[in-house]
Amino acid sequence: MIRVFTILILMICGSVAWAESLKTSAGEVSVTTMLADLDTPWAIGLLPDGSFLVTERDGQLLLARDGKATKVQGVPKVAAQGQGGLLDVTVARDFDRTREVFLSFSKPQSGGAGTAVAVARLSENGKRLTNLNVIFEAVPGGSGGRHFGSRVVEAQDGTLFITLGDRGDRPSAQDRSNHMGTVIRINRDGSIPADNPFVAQEGIRPEIWSFGHRNPQGADIDTSGRLWVSEHGAKGGDEVNLVKPGANYGWPVISYGTHYSGEKIGEGTSKAGMEQPRLYWDPSIAPSGLMVYSGGMFPEWRGDIFVGSLKFDYIARLSGNPLREVEQIKGAETERVRDIVQAPDGAIWFISVGQGAVFRISRSS
Repeated sequence: MIRVFTILILMICGSVAWAESLKTSAGEVSVTTMLADLDTPWAIGLLPDGSFLVTERDGQLLLARDGKATKVQGVPKVAAQGQGGLLDVTVARDFDRTREVFLSFSKPQSGGAGTAVAVARLSENGKRLTNLNVIFEAVPGGSGGRHFGSRVVEAQDGTLFITLGDRGDRPSAQDRSNHMGTVIRINRDGSIPADNPFVAQEGIRPEIWSFGHRNPQGADIDTSGRLWVSEHGAKGGDEVNLVKPGANYGWPVISYGTHYSGEKIGEGTSKAGMEQPRLYWDPSIAPSGLMVYSGGMFPEWRGDIFVGSLKFDYIARLSGNPLREVEQIKGAETERVRDIVQAPDGAIWFISVGQGAVFRISRSS
């Protein structure tokens, strides 16, 4: 993507935000720095009053407004090792009434750590989490620091989808007696929905919605209520999947990638009873955040899927049936894109780990 180096100084509520321009299929867009100087940021949660929450992997939750951030107290203790730490933050749909937010994190466990999710209330002044309650904890955890997954998405019916990686234990993704390598679905209080696909089957964790995943780090719901996830493959074979209840997504039996040693993975690229990805990348782009666009600011992009690349430093726009990558949105700001979300006004916000910053894409004025 051709980059246009036009730098504007925008005065926003008394603070200075830097904006630059990028050429895209929707025309020239502005990319504005909303918050900088972050330490390994992982997720953004936009609040109704225009402020926003940001997680830093070492365990900090920040409340940001007008380019300035304050630390939120009351965050759960995290196991900040490897890829683990404080991970996703999801603002409840009814935040105006409940002030509830959901946090995913690697929770210290005997012998290691496991992915967990907590719900808490953000105080009126935004300085503290109160009434924190852990509503889910993966069983078992693991001793390594890899593949926590950890996106949390609230569905239209109020249930929560949570993505969980295989924790580096590949065969566990096919073993439904544990939570590794799955997408789970729970109610907001941690209870199990009665219509989960395995809720009445002996020996299967009733929270499981789908299985056979490697490390899904991006997730969103489309306007039809369907769940999409992006997940890391091994050497090649990164995937975007449309997740269906009870479905097996194949890892590590099938994959379009190979082991880092160069050896073949499992039994090939397909097998009866296992789902095919809607799109895969080879070579891997290291996909993280995923967002299905439905806003009004960029009507030409409605229904398209946006995925951040940690490896090649761009935002992929996916469209069509079959799904394919149709555009790469790329600039200095897109260095290691970790999270990407849609704002109420239709702007697109994303985290650049490489820049240590949160950015906003909007129509150029």
